[in-house]
Amino acid sequence: MDQLQDIAPSPYRTFKRADWSNLRADTPLTLTEAELSKMRSLNDRISLADVEEIYLPLSRLLSLYVEAIQSLHDASEQFLGPSDATIPFVIGIAGSVAVGKSTTARVLQTLLERWPSSPKVELITTDGFLYPNAVLEAEGLMGRKGFPESYDLPRLLRFLSDVKAGLTSVEAPVYSHLTYDIVPGETDVIHQPEILIVEGLNVLQTSRLPKDADAVPFVSDFFDFSIFIDAEEAAITNWYVERFMNLRETRFKDPRSYFHKYASVTEEEALTLAHQLWHDINRRNLLDNILPTRRRADLIMTKGDNHDIETVALRKI
Repeated sequence: MDQLQDIAPSPYRTFKRADWSNLRADTPLTLTEAELSKMRSLNDRISLADVEEIYLPLSRLLSLYVEAIQSLHDASEQFLGPSDATIPFVIGIAGSVAVGKSTTARVLQTLLERWPSSPKVELITTDGFLYPNAVLEAEGLMGRKGFPESYDLPRLLRFLSDVKAGLTSVEAPVYSHLTYDIVPGETDVIHQPEILIVEGLNVLQTSRLPKDADAVPFVSDFFDFSIFIDAEEAAITNWYVERFMNLRETRFKDPRSYFHKYASVTEEEALTLAHQLWHDINRRNLLDNILPTRRRADLIMTKGDNHDIETVALRKI
C-alpha cells in the first residue's frame, strides 16, 4: 500500500484516496444514485464514486470497531453479570459550517443500517441543543450563534449520558433551519439504538466546563469514534457563499424563513452580506473553536476545492 508519510511524526496514518479505496475489500454498495440525491445537502457534490471509494471503506472500518466494542461489552457482562440495557456505539462528526457534515452523517447512517446485521442506527444534530433565539438575544449571543457558549451544554451532556446509560427512550429538542430557532414543544425521541451518530460544529470541543461538577465535562467523552471533515478555509468560504446564494433563491423566499428579508436584496447586496456573515461569525468560530479540535478526531477526511475527499487520516491505535 502506497501510504503518505508525514514529514513530522504523527499519531495518524494518512492515506491517499486510491489507497483508502482499496480498504473497501468486498463491502457491498447498498446505496443507489436516487437515494444519494435525497441525502445531499445544498451544494454538496457527493457522488456514488465517493460512497464507493471513501464511505464503504469507512463503513467496513466502523463495523470492525463496533464488533470490538461489543466483544468488550460481552466480557464486562461475563464479569459483572448480564444487563438488559442496549449501550449504543456513538459516532461524532465535526467540522465547519458548509463542509458537508450533514450529508456525511446521512450517508453513514444508511450504510450502517444496511449491514448484514441490520443494526438500529439513529442520528441527531447538536443544532437542537442551541439555546432558543429569545435566550440568545437576552444574553447578547445572537452574533455568536454556533459558538460553544450558544449551546445548552448541560442538556446535551444529560442527553448523551442517558443514551449511554441505555435508557429506553431519550428526548432531544428539535431545531428548524427555516425559522432558525428551536421548535417549541417538539422533540425527537431516541429509542435504544445500537449506533447513534451525533453531528455538530463543536462536538469535539473541550474548553468549556459545565458548572455542574457531577456532569461529564466533554461531549466527546461519550464517543466511541469521531470524524472531522476538513478543507482549506478558502474552499469552505466559497461553499458557504454559494449555499447562501442558493438559499436566497429557495428557502429564503418562504415568508416563514428567518432570513426572508434577504430574498429581495440585490445579488450584489446578497454576496456582500454572505461574505460578512462568514467573516464575522462563521470564520471566527472555525478558527477559534472548530479547527483547533481537528486533531482530537479518530479520523480526518480532507476535501479538495470540488468537495472530493482527497485524503483520509486514521489515528493510530
